[in-house]
Amino acid sequence: MSRIGRKTITVPAGVDVKIEGNTVVAKGPKGELSTTYNPMMSVKLENGVITVERPDESNLSKSLHGTTRTVINNLITGVHEGYSKKLLIVGVGYKAALQGKDLNLALGYSHPIIFKAENGISFEVPDTTTIIVHGADKQSVGAMAANIRNKRPPEPYLGKGVKYEGEKIRRKTGKAGK
Repeated sequence: MSRIGRKTITVPAGVDVKIEGNTVVAKGPKGELSTTYNPMMSVKLENGVITVERPDESNLSKSLHGTTRTVINNLITGVHEGYSKKLLIVGVGYKAALQGKDLNLALGYSHPIIFKAENGISFEVPDTTTIIVHGADKQSVGAMAANIRNKRPPEPYLGKGVKYEGEKIRRKTGKAGK
């Protein structure tokens, strides 16, 4: 039995969950999200507790068991609390600013890089070298943070670029000299 798949999901107060066919729809203070799961899995909602069960011990159903439970849990956590990723900018002249709801980045290129706030994603810039990406969908937040990081990934010699908070940059030594 999957250790993650057999855990139950408790639906917090303020979140409405509906299971229709093989679709789970969750509404909460942070928005509304839905996901479809494999019809092979059995998802039940009873007394504010969601359980995911698999039909047999085949490799396919074993692999889907934990994944289905985790996706549904991320859905419920997203509409209740939301997700965020924090990015740090390192480098002289590199900075971030908000332009309305959009994110404007100066990363050493000849032009500014602008990211639109869409699909439930919002940006927060506490100072010019910190970006926080907020949203209800964990996958969208992670993808947006990865897109921002890919515009100027940290380089190994000086460590300049956009990195995740807590990310360790593997540094290389420079030229050996004389």
